[in-house]
Formats: sequence, C-alpha cells, structure tokens
Amino acid sequence: MRLARLGIPKLWREDPEVLWFPLRWGVAATMWAALAPGSRGYGLDRVPMEGGYVMAANHLAAIDHTLIGINSPRAIFYMAKIELLSMPVIGELLTWTGCFPVRRGEADREALREARRLVREGHAVGIHVEGTRQKLGYPGKAKLGGMMIAMQEGVPIVPCGVETFRWSVKHNRRACAAVWGDPISVEGFSRDREGYDALTEVVTTEIIRLWRLAGEAVANDFPTELSDGAKRYKPYLYPVLTDGLLPLQG
Repeated sequence: MRLARLGIPKLWREDPEVLWFPLRWGVAATMWAALAPGSRGYGLDRVPMEGGYVMAANHLAAIDHTLIGINSPRAIFYMAKIELLSMPVIGELLTWTGCFPVRRGEADREALREARRLVREGHAVGIHVEGTRQKLGYPGKAKLGGMMIAMQEGVPIVPCGVETFRWSVKHNRRACAAVWGDPISVEGFSRDREGYDALTEVVTTEIIRLWRLAGEAVANDFPTELSDGAKRYKPYLYPVLTDGLLPLQG
C-alpha cells in the first residue's frame, strides 16, 4: 500500500509545517544521539521567528540537513535533488516534510516558483548555496539561485555555516557544529546581474566566516560562547509548548 493513501499529502498542502515538527521530534530526536552525539548549534537567537527568509548554508556532509533541522527554531523547507525525491517511501516522506524537487545543473523555474511561494507565505526555505556537497572540506562560492529568491520576494537571507567535514555514518559519527549569523538584508542591492553577484559575494564571505566559527566550536569542545559572541544552544529534541521559544542554552 502506498503511503499516499494515508492522506498526508493533503494534510501537508493545508499546513506545510504540520509534519515537519513531528518528524523532528519522533524520528530525528531518536536518531540524533547515534548519528552525531554532542553536536551543537550556535547563534539561534539571530534567527527571525516570524516572516519568510532564505536560509543559506554550506554543504559538506550528508548530516548537514539533520544538523540544521534539529537545531533550527523554525521549520525549514529544502530544495532537494529530484533523484532523491523519486525514491520510494523516502522520497514521499521527504516531500511531505517540506522538501521540493530541483533539477540540478539547469535553471529549474518550477523549483524557484515554489521557493518564492513559500517565503512569500512566511516560511523559511533552506538552500545549500554551492549547489552540491563540497568534497575538499571548505565552502565553495554560492550560486545565484538563493539570492534571486530573496531579492525577488524582498526577504532576508539568514546565513549558516556548518562544520561536518569527514562525518560518515559508517566510519566517523563525530560531533559537528552549525553557526547562524545575523540576517542579511537585500535592500540596497540592484535586481540585476550586478546586484545578484554583489549579494552572492557578501553571503559567501559570511558563510565562510561562520564555517570557521563552527570549526572553532568543534576544536574547542563546544564552548558556551564563540569569539563573535554566538551562544551555544541545545538541539530541539522534544516539543516546545510556547510559540517563539528558543531551545535551551547549554
């Protein structure tokens, strides 16, 4: 029996966040201790608690989505390669929790329209801005797609740097870190190629800075505060009952 018979796709269309949080609490929390014990997020107080935004992060390992999701105070809807969403059961579950397909290597207008709709309606859209996993251990230059979405909808970009290099589910389930930065306003950037390029450079530079801070966190056994003042938070492992409540520091 296909999982679609449960009626979950219809439920997701009515409220795209309705399945995101139960998945995090029911599945991610169960797996987290085994996948990346001791991992932490920093700077979560910098994340806007209302309104749409584009979360721009680097991509180093398969754990990145889980690391960001288990720490984020808000639901994040990701672009995911269409091949992944075409997989039986896994693809359906990812779709129901907010992932939507993108055809990598080409200008996928449908994916861009869906991302714009989500941020316009006040949701957070997550994009690994390099477009693919970086195998050399450091962030690559951001591509234009995320910048275009933010500028066309007039929403901020929230940068996030992750240090997950060499994490492996089979051989190296090490502790990792994610560091969020202050929202980057798109005001003042022209809506043309020159403006997109300028914003891309700003975002790339900030992600690299945050990635270095994430490395600082890992190297120093996760201090309570980083050199730029970013505070350490515990992951969201269980439901919070108050809207807008950040996870506990510590």
